[in-house]
Amino acid sequence: MPRHLRVDRRRRRAALITALLGVAAGGVLLQEREPAPAVRVPETAGSAYPGLHVDPNGAAAVHVRALHRAGRKADAEVLRRIADRPAATWFTDAGPGYQLRARRLVHAAAANKRLPVLALYYIPYRDCASYSAGGAPNARAYRAWIASLAAALRGYRALVILEPDAVAQAVRGCLRGRAAVERYALLAHAVDTLRAVPGVAVYLDAGNPTWMPAARIAPALRRAGAIRARGFALNVANFETTTDNLRYGTQLSRLLGGRHFVVDTSRNGNGPARRGGGSEHWCNPPGRRLGVPPTLRTGHPLADAYLWVKRPGESDGACGSGAPPAGQWYPAYAMALAR
Repeated sequence: MPRHLRVDRRRRRAALITALLGVAAGGVLLQEREPAPAVRVPETAGSAYPGLHVDPNGAAAVHVRALHRAGRKADAEVLRRIADRPAATWFTDAGPGYQLRARRLVHAAAANKRLPVLALYYIPYRDCASYSAGGAPNARAYRAWIASLAAALRGYRALVILEPDAVAQAVRGCLRGRAAVERYALLAHAVDTLRAVPGVAVYLDAGNPTWMPAARIAPALRRAGAIRARGFALNVANFETTTDNLRYGTQLSRLLGGRHFVVDTSRNGNGPARRGGGSEHWCNPPGRRLGVPPTLRTGHPLADAYLWVKRPGESDGACGSGAPPAGQWYPAYAMALAR
């Protein structure tokens, strides 16, 4: 290769690494004008989970500290298999301080040269009145919420998982008529608002391999802005195997202009539960295990990351004996996963 081409390649690579990991004055990551073409963070020597941010205030970490105070050191060490690994931070309401919480998260990650993962989950008519029902009261409130979070992320790098289940549920008929049209429009607006922030990579949720064929959901994902996002997210809060998700993601990518994807591996180490029993297939099913640890190095050309989007140990819903509402810490289930 001619010398001038080798130099040019080295300069481009150096510019990308600087944009991803360079720290500017005040702890803010340096930014280029457009989002980088890939979310790749060079491995840091000695780090078991390079590149991704570990939240020291997550529910698992808080529980570990409580176990230590109670003298239950053996249980605390087991639970560290969850607490010491990166997981997404969820934003699910417009309660006071949500923008500040987002800003503090991305600032702390930048200070440690790590990439934070945020899951945004506030779409109107969320979860079709199921266990995670709620969301914004109307379209105007949702757009304002997205704008506030985009402002909080400005100046920092972040990976955003946008609205788990929102597209798939609309395709399955959870919403009809104007409500469905509005949902696609709101998702497309959220994609465009967030991707306009330099350094923010947006992955629109695309369900999981068992929900529906790729050819059925792909048109809806296009309507919802997936073709303009960095890509799409698979298996969020689900249990399908990584192999099946990679196969499904590759099929979807072909239908979405080569978009990349991420896979939630948080609880798929033992695959899905047997079908039957209604919601027990996906709502705190017993016998599940932690999956592949979070990483930005998947070895797959289209998979940007294996992530723990669903925080292991947090409930899927009040669907069984002793199970708390969705999103709340579920100690017994957490310990079962960690063991």
